[in-house]
Amino acid sequence: MATYDLEQQEQLDQFKHFWKQYGNLITWVLTLALGGYAAWTGYQYWQQKRAQAAGGLYEELDRAAASGNTDKALQAFGDLKKDYAGTTFAEQGALLAAKVAADHQKADQAKGVLAWEVESGKNANLIAIARLRLAGMQMDAKAFAEAEKTLSAEVPAEFKPLVDDRRGDILLAQGKKDDAVKAYQAAWQQMDASVDYRRFIEGKLTALGQSPAADQPKAADQAASN
Repeated sequence: MATYDLEQQEQLDQFKHFWKQYGNLITWVLTLALGGYAAWTGYQYWQQKRAQAAGGLYEELDRAAASGNTDKALQAFGDLKKDYAGTTFAEQGALLAAKVAADHQKADQAKGVLAWEVESGKNANLIAIARLRLAGMQMDAKAFAEAEKTLSAEVPAEFKPLVDDRRGDILLAQGKKDDAVKAYQAAWQQMDASVDYRRFIEGKLTALGQSPAADQPKAADQAASN
């Protein structure tokens, strides 16, 4: 029995020595770990509440757009931009608000909303759509240099044919037929043959007397074969 008590005492002394040497470190590690978990949980909750609030504003914007209430739609987008910038709802809201504004002859507001998405957005696909729409509105306003600058940035690969197509529109509007044909050809070659819009681009080329050959391979196919 005395031997057992002695072993217990030795173990206790070893533990005391260990805790004296490493106790503070262990306490800090545990505190940081628990604090980090609490912070992460709080952040997740905050993100969820933020998404819910942003979603509510987007629904308000959507209802205003459906009813044709441009002022209310722009106001809802303004609240999204102010309080929930960086969310997908704000970026989708920008495209919707710009469409409503453009449909109701408020081109300046529409361009301003699209410019915000181009400059502040995080979703590459939504930014590309905003660039295409903004360039189209700039072309309609005969701001050709601005339109070409809007299209000059890098976009995801699936949007490149559409960018070339829009660039062709801008060049043609300036009377630069040969350059427009080159842009349309690039768009046609890059676009998958299964996409219906490719036939629309072919129609533009045909109208310019430059119908693409039926057996002409796409640029992507040429690159793959090299």
